[in-house]
Amino acid sequence: MEWNPLVPELTVTELARSLRFYVDGVGFAVRYTREDPPFAYLDLDGAQIMLEQDHESAWVTAAPEHPRGRGLNLQIEVPDVSAARDRLLAAGHDAFRELHESRSRVGDGWESQREYLVLDPDGYLIRLVQIL
Repeated sequence: MEWNPLVPELTVTELARSLRFYVDGVGFAVRYTREDPPFAYLDLDGAQIMLEQDHESAWVTAAPEHPRGRGLNLQIEVPDVSAARDRLLAAGHDAFRELHESRSRVGDGWESQREYLVLDPDGYLIRLVQIL
């Protein structure tokens, strides 16, 4: 596995619950885990994220209130955004913003993607995208 130069680490309240969201729902694979404190390193076709369960010596800069990650959204490219949405809805994770197509100006041209926004169990805003 290749390590990315930038990998966000999210402090979560319950690692097992977050793993159900990111692995079973979004489609990540667990690359490795640690037990003390509970931690997992995840990968989805090169998109990488670390999850660490909140603990006494966690690196937190403010009170960990819900929703976490205020002002931040993580865009994650997935192979099939509709399938990810369906899995998340079936697991009880309602949409923050329904599946839609968006266009963005990139240089002299335009790029399109289908995107679906959802809050993870701790309130981090996750934007799942499929490039068109």
